[in-house]
Amino acid sequence: MFDWFHAFHDSLPQWLQEFSPVVILLVIVGLIFYRLPTVEVGHDKGFKRRRLMNWLPLGLTYAFLYMGRYNLKISKFAFEEMKALDDSPLMGNADFGVIFMWGTIVYGVSFLINGPLTDRLGGRFSILMGAGGAMVLNALMGLASWSLLHHGPMFDSLSAHFVVIFSLLYSVNMYFQSFGAVAIVKVNAPWFHVRERGVFGAIFGILISLGIYFAFDLGDMILTGMGLVWVFFMPAILLGIFWLLDFFIVRNRPSLAGQEDFNTGDATSGQEGPRMPALKVFMMMARNPIIMTIAAIEFCSGFLRQSIMQWFRTFAKQTDVALGLKSSFVYDNWGLLLCIAGITGGVIAGSISDHAFQSRRGPVAGLLYGVMLAGAVLLVFTYQMPWVGWLVVLMSMAVIGVHGMLSGTASMDFGGARNAGIAVGIIDGFVYLGTAVMSGTYALILPDEELDAAGRITGAAADPANWRAWPLAMIPMAIIGLVLAFRLWNAKPKPKTGSA
Repeated sequence: MFDWFHAFHDSLPQWLQEFSPVVILLVIVGLIFYRLPTVEVGHDKGFKRRRLMNWLPLGLTYAFLYMGRYNLKISKFAFEEMKALDDSPLMGNADFGVIFMWGTIVYGVSFLINGPLTDRLGGRFSILMGAGGAMVLNALMGLASWSLLHHGPMFDSLSAHFVVIFSLLYSVNMYFQSFGAVAIVKVNAPWFHVRERGVFGAIFGILISLGIYFAFDLGDMILTGMGLVWVFFMPAILLGIFWLLDFFIVRNRPSLAGQEDFNTGDATSGQEGPRMPALKVFMMMARNPIIMTIAAIEFCSGFLRQSIMQWFRTFAKQTDVALGLKSSFVYDNWGLLLCIAGITGGVIAGSISDHAFQSRRGPVAGLLYGVMLAGAVLLVFTYQMPWVGWLVVLMSMAVIGVHGMLSGTASMDFGGARNAGIAVGIIDGFVYLGTAVMSGTYALILPDEELDAAGRITGAAADPANWRAWPLAMIPMAIIGLVLAFRLWNAKPKPKTGSA
């Protein structure tokens, strides 16, 4: 039935065949954006067009920040085949866990600074800081990789202190990366009414998913076709381009773009007068049981999301002799399937929230966490099965849906447009503290790998039986997240005045 398509595809130049999934994916995403269900709150077409112009370059910058964040995982596939001075893999499982752990700790803690800074100076300032800083740090990691590959003047020092040096570079990168989430929520809060933010939660999930695709599948193409250093240089170039677009296009609120500001109906709607000091706002948020419950759920989301995203392909690669998962469709199209799963999860979560639960976020989070718990329990017994990849893709759909709904939407609702930076800082900070706990946990409990003379993975990591700790560690987090999500079942923001 599809022979004509395959014949057409095979007739294209090789480079175009490789990038055709990117084009197809962008077309699908465009159609989804066009067909997303909307909640009518009185915006005219001119306002909607300018809002699209505002969040689209901002959102794509956020996606490319993901590419410059998770490229560390892509680089591991090259670094683990290079031998350190002691003949061990240059970046083994434990090494990756340590580097990623320090980066995510810095990311989580950075919100204590960058959340208040964003509320004070605006989301446009923050996206420019984030994109600019991540651009520079990715370029530096690319230069370090080049020196290792070409035995440059710093080769001995880089080899001997690889984990320390890359932990430092990656941690500084993650400091700048932390501006991205607060920027996208802070900028969009004044542009979206609370009753249409479920749809924005879907958009947020789609943007995250695009970033995951860029990081994994596009990163794999870059690694295979251009080499290790371009895994870092390419995100740096793209972030530089989008820095310029954001500078000229993105504005913090409608009135700065020639539109009228309006009452968004969130927790700070109707507040006038001087802004409260950042420390007072932070303490107010920290005493808010809804905000802190959301943060605790997102701690679990951070652990679970990265347990799947960062470790499935490592598991598949290192156990390939026994299980043969490396030749599976899921392994070869990991980023694409995660992207589709994330888009699906975001669209389902956002649409259900606005249309079935009257813009409440808790019921959707509870339902999706139920899927996560069932998936984690099933994974313990089936992680050696050929179809395990499809199970973890389903789990990713659920957890990305939760993340978009809570970090991308509930943070705006309950923090309000005025305090969105601090609110998303607290919530997304917990996401990455959960990720840091995941990284440290798996660095301790996952099996170590060794290299034989031909550079193939051997030792404990090659035996699937030694990987049971991978799914087992997910179950407690899924249970905690599920219980906490149901505590938010009826939670809705209470504006200071009636919404317009």
